Amino acid sequence: MDHSLHKRIDALFADLSGRAAPGYALGVMRDGELLLAKGYGQASLEQGTPLRADSLLRIASVSKQFTVAAVALLARRGRLSLEDDIRRHLPELPELPATVRIGHLMRNSSGLPDMLELLRLGGVQLDQRIGRAQLLQAIARCRHLNFAPGSRFLYSNSGFALLGLIAERCSGQSLDALLREEFFAPLNMDATRMLVESDLPLAGLATPYLGDGRGQWRRAQHGFEHGGEGGMVSSVQDMLLWAAHLLEPAAGVANLSETLMAREPLAGGYASPYAHGLEHGELEGLATLGHGGLWPGFRTEFLLLPEAKLAIVAITNDGALNPYKRAREVARLLLDKPAPLPRPDAAAALAGLWLDAELGQLLELSPLKSSGQLMAQQWGVPFELQQQADGRWLPLRGAYEFEIAAPALDSEGRLLLDIGAGRVAHCRRMVERTPLPSGLDGVYTCPDAGLRWRIEGERLQAEGPLMKVPEPWTLLGLEGDLIELRSQGYWMQSSQLLRLTRDAGGAVTGFRLDSARIKGLRFERER
Repeated sequence: MDHSLHKRIDALFADLSGRAAPGYALGVMRDGELLLAKGYGQASLEQGTPLRADSLLRIASVSKQFTVAAVALLARRGRLSLEDDIRRHLPELPELPATVRIGHLMRNSSGLPDMLELLRLGGVQLDQRIGRAQLLQAIARCRHLNFAPGSRFLYSNSGFALLGLIAERCSGQSLDALLREEFFAPLNMDATRMLVESDLPLAGLATPYLGDGRGQWRRAQHGFEHGGEGGMVSSVQDMLLWAAHLLEPAAGVANLSETLMAREPLAGGYASPYAHGLEHGELEGLATLGHGGLWPGFRTEFLLLPEAKLAIVAITNDGALNPYKRAREVARLLLDKPAPLPRPDAAAALAGLWLDAELGQLLELSPLKSSGQLMAQQWGVPFELQQQADGRWLPLRGAYEFEIAAPALDSEGRLLLDIGAGRVAHCRRMVERTPLPSGLDGVYTCPDAGLRWRIEGERLQAEGPLMKVPEPWTLLGLEGDLIELRSQGYWMQSSQLLRLTRDAGGAVTGFRLDSARIKGLRFERER
C-alpha cells in the first residue's frame, strides 16, 4: 500500500493513539493482496494489552453467513432441500399460520419473530444467563408470524438459530465441527471457531466494553449462549481469508459464493437487500456485499466491493464505536471517493418527531452539529444518517430498510420514508402527543410470548416466562389509540408501539404490539 494512503487510514484512528481505550482491529485486502492488518487501541484495559491483527473478537451476526454456508453445502449434498418445511427437521416447532421454508430462514424473510425480542418483552436482558434450550423454547412457544413468509425482509435471529440446529441434525456434527472441517481448516482460518458459552475463557479473546461517552468504560456482560445466529469468534486476518475465498474461491474448498450472494425477489416482485447471510448495498455507485455484527461491547463490519476486488473487515471491542461507518470511510480512501459534503440546512429542516400512525413508523430526527448530518432514533435505537449526492438519507447501519427519499418532504410537508417491499411511510411532524386513552388499566396476556402485563396509569409491569421485571416501563400517548411503550434494557432503551383493539361498545379488549423485529403481536385483556 502507498505509504501516504497508509498514513491517511491511520489518521482515521488517531483518536485512539496514546491513550488507554478499547478500539478496532482492521484488515484490508485488494485484488487478493493484504494491504493492512493491524489494531488500534487496547484489547484489555485491565492488562494494557493492545489490539492486533490476530486478536480474537466475537463477530456476532457476521457468523450468519457461515451458518448459511453449512446449510447450503448440506443441500448441495442432498441432505436437505432449501424448499423443505422447517418442521420436517424441527418437529418440536408448532404449526404456524403458513409454511416457513429453510430458504426463508436464510433470506431473513420467514416472518418469525426475533427470539431476543420475545425474551426482552418478558424482561430478559442480554447479560442474563440463558441457554440454548431456553432460546429454542421461546421460538417454539410462538405461533405468531410477522407477515406471510417470503413477502418481506425483516431481520430475525430466530431463523439462523434454527438453521444452525438444522445443520447439526442433518450432518450429525456440531455446527462448529462441520464448519471447521469444510471451511476453516482448508482455508487456514485457525482462529475462527464457535464459542457457544459466553463465560468460557479463551486465550487471546479481547474484552468487550461499554463506554459512557466521557472516556470511561465498563466491561460488557454476556449471558446468552450462542449458536448459528451469532456464535463465532474470529480475527480480521481470518475474516480476510474468508473474504478472499468469496471473491476468488480457493481450490479444494466448497464454492458457495454464488449461493450466498444470490438475491431472490420477495412476493410481489419487490427486491430484498438480503441475499443468503449477506446483505447487498451500494457505495458511490459500486455494489457492496457484507454483514454487520452487534453484541454488547462487540461490533463488526464485513464489507466486500467485488467490482473493486476490495475487502475490509473492522471489528471493535467498544460498543459505542461504529465499524459500519468506519469501514466505509476506509473504502472511500482506497477508492478516492470522498463522502458527499454535508448540507446542514437540509438536516435542520428535518428535525423533529415524525409519525405515520397507519404504518406504525415513529422516529425522531436531530441534526448533528459536528458533521451536518442527521441522527435518527427509532425503536429506541439511535443511528446516524448520511445524505447521499442525490439527496437521499441512508442509515450508517446494516440490515435495516430505512431510506428518506429525495426530496424528503411531500407537498403536504410529510416525511417520505421508504421501509421496503413497496411501502412508503408518509410521516407527519408531531407538534404534541395526545394523552393516554382512558380505560387502559388491567391485565393483558400474550400466549405467543408467555407474557402477562399489568397496566396502571402510565406504568406497565411486565412479567414473562422466565422473570418479572423489577422496574415498571412507561406508556406515553401518541395519537388516538396508538401508544408508545418505553422500556429500559441492560445497555439501551427500547421503544414499542401498542395499537389498541376495542369491542363494539368501545371498551379496550387488547392491543397489537410492534417492535423493531416483531410486528402485530396480539395481547388480550383478561376478563
